Amino acid sequence: MSKGKSCCCSSDGCCSGEPMTLYSKKDKWVTGEIHTSKGNVPVISTILQYKDMFGAWKVRWNIGRMNYKISPGIYAVGNPNQTSPVLVSSNYKLTFDALRKELSGLDCWILILDTKGINVWCAAGKGTFGTDELVRSILKTGLSEIVSHRTLILPQLGAPGVSAYEVVKQSGFSIVYGPVRASDIKNFIAIGSSTQEMRTVKFTMLDRLVLTPVELVQAAKTSLMVFGVLFLINLFASRPFGFDDFIIYAGAVLIGTVVTPVLLPFIPTRAFALKGWLMGLCWTVGFIWFKEWFTTGYRFLAIGYLLVMPSLSSFLAMNFTGSSTYTSFSGVIKEMKVAVPLIVLSSVAGIVLVLVAALSIQ
Repeated sequence: MSKGKSCCCSSDGCCSGEPMTLYSKKDKWVTGEIHTSKGNVPVISTILQYKDMFGAWKVRWNIGRMNYKISPGIYAVGNPNQTSPVLVSSNYKLTFDALRKELSGLDCWILILDTKGINVWCAAGKGTFGTDELVRSILKTGLSEIVSHRTLILPQLGAPGVSAYEVVKQSGFSIVYGPVRASDIKNFIAIGSSTQEMRTVKFTMLDRLVLTPVELVQAAKTSLMVFGVLFLINLFASRPFGFDDFIIYAGAVLIGTVVTPVLLPFIPTRAFALKGWLMGLCWTVGFIWFKEWFTTGYRFLAIGYLLVMPSLSSFLAMNFTGSSTYTSFSGVIKEMKVAVPLIVLSSVAGIVLVLVAALSIQ
């Protein structure tokens, strides 16, 4: 590709040669190919179609979430040339879509790393959005022959996984960290740097609410096994598990997977496990008080649920640490070492009391 010029062709393949980055003909977000000295690069649309939005909805509800990815490699937006900026992102399609829909009117390249279908922030923690993968992608795509500059724009949340010094040393490309949110990328490119607002990580109530369906669905799947065990116990229990037991259990699940994450900054203490436990305790105490179990011969059942349900909410809330910007990897490990044994001991003791109540109450 000569400097300042490019040849764009339709997806029918008017340009000769195979595309540098593999894609399916079913990928309607690929609108054509652009010819470079290293080969043809897929040109992508900045408009999300119904299939993209439906795919995003499915992964939010944990349907096909672990396989929602695109091929790593290099893509083009608009009609970029050798001086156009290069953005770096992950091959998790939800992340890819969130970026490309903000790039309308721009001419740029997108270098997609193979993060195994994991978003930038989580991949940076796991090491798949890291120095080695970035350098490998630069060399594999021949990026130094596609662009004349030596600057890459990386998402700020990918910084923990990348050593800028090593990238320069091994590839010759320097790194500039862009804004936290993809919606700020146009302004970032226009002014050439991030403002304090662009660098500020926000995790609003809506942001947290969007992430809750994944944990809720996973908890629902596990609950099917719990209900199966309760059904078997009901075959010989003196006091069968019924609607009240379902309500108190379902409430504890919702407390841990939805209510605690949504109210996260308003709940006292820093530890997620303790936040979930406190909310679960409030729910359980309220339900037991409403049903008057302490005064109607259900004391063992009440005490058992007071041990089990807050622990369940605590465990489910602690799972949210992997989705939150409120904590760190070392903080999570430290919290788990303390919380998990306590959750297990409390749950076991509570389950024993609940079973005693179920088998002995007349």
